[in-house]
Amino acid sequence: MTDISPQGEKRERHLCEECAQKEGITPNPQGAVNLSQMLTAFIGGGKVTAQQIAELRCSKCKLTFVEFRNSGLLGCPCDYDAFEKALVPLIERAHQGANQHVGKFPRKQEKPRTAESDLIRLRRALVRAVDNEQYEEAARIRDRIQKIESA
Repeated sequence: MTDISPQGEKRERHLCEECAQKEGITPNPQGAVNLSQMLTAFIGGGKVTAQQIAELRCSKCKLTFVEFRNSGLLGCPCDYDAFEKALVPLIERAHQGANQHVGKFPRKQEKPRTAESDLIRLRRALVRAVDNEQYEEAARIRDRIQKIESA
């Protein structure tokens, strides 16, 4: 470390780690942030405890939330439902409080999709599902249509 006095005189000092901490040059290890605690607080936001998050597991692919957190990859579409408690606050923080996309849209798409355009798309998907005799899929689409119409 080099100190320069008001008169312009340079003074070089070599400090041990302890002395550097006392002078405030290096961070105090007691004040260091535990990354795991920070992630847990970030994800949970105080609403869901770390124990509750650790117990989350997808019933379909058996992926745990801890495995998802370590890899960053979800195992199947059902994981969104299984990890909803932990993912919703994370998504809301990433999108500045919104729980859906709030960023840029493609140039070809002049405005964000509306409920009306979602209904049109879902009704077409419902017809296709019924035509293909995919009745479980058709029931899920019907429920989504009813949910949008009731909102």
